[in-house]
Amino acid sequence: MLAALRRRVNYRRERWDTPDGDFIDIDWLKTRESARTTPLVVLFHGLEGGARSHYALALMAALQAVGWRGAVVHFRGCGGEPNRLPRAYHSGDSAEIDWVLRRFKRDHTTGPLFAVGVSLGGNALLKWLGERRAEAGNIVTAAAAISAPVDLMAAGDALDSGFNLFYARKFLVTMKRKTFAKLERFPDLCNRNRLSAARTLREFDNEVTAPLHGFRDTDDYWTRASSKPLLKDIAVPTLMINAKNDPFLPTSALPSLQDVAPCVTLEQPEHGGHVGFTTGGFPGRLDWLPQRMLAFFRKTLAAA
Repeated sequence: MLAALRRRVNYRRERWDTPDGDFIDIDWLKTRESARTTPLVVLFHGLEGGARSHYALALMAALQAVGWRGAVVHFRGCGGEPNRLPRAYHSGDSAEIDWVLRRFKRDHTTGPLFAVGVSLGGNALLKWLGERRAEAGNIVTAAAAISAPVDLMAAGDALDSGFNLFYARKFLVTMKRKTFAKLERFPDLCNRNRLSAARTLREFDNEVTAPLHGFRDTDDYWTRASSKPLLKDIAVPTLMINAKNDPFLPTSALPSLQDVAPCVTLEQPEHGGHVGFTTGGFPGRLDWLPQRMLAFFRKTLAAA
């Protein structure tokens, strides 16, 4: 299935300079020439993800099939080339979401703009929606957050224990490799010995992510960057999908109807894992999730 998606989905890359002198890479879905009024779906990926992640390919293939436009935003350092500044990206990076979506709205569309965030990108997107409240409606028509770890303390603790350490250590391999490379350019970035000794996401975030992005420590980062306290303030139609068997977020930490604004649609299927949601026999199809998002976006357009 993935091999077929890779063959079907082609991108063209565009580099955007950031307001602080860095850059990000945008991968645009290659389609037939489309009008600026054609719906545009912008995807923010998860931790160490990108345009070739399975969920990105599945969504772009679905957009291609219906003639919509699509773009995948790579967070700093995730486009295959180190970014210029010491900072990287983090789960609460709503300021980055803000200028990116504003630029899409200003320069690239006069039609509906939909935002999708997956995992880390989902939390950052939800945080932005809650912070901007009604103002967000001047930029995006609707949004979707998939497998977003809205309670970072609960998610971090879950990933740093038991079998879930397997997932955490997979992330740590690439995150530590990138950070060691950055230390060659920025020797004061962090303590090399403590970075080398980090075995959990909490330890890595305490040494690197938190201080690098203005947080006191991991607890401060995970508390202030969590989107859950802001879900009641969202004023844009938003679809939230979290599987109850997601190893990244305990069921007890999932938001309830009392935690979210009336315009937020909560869907919490029993199965789906972390951005899995496959259907059919092994190895499964990946079309359910993009079709569910497209149906939600179409419903929003019909109600406008």
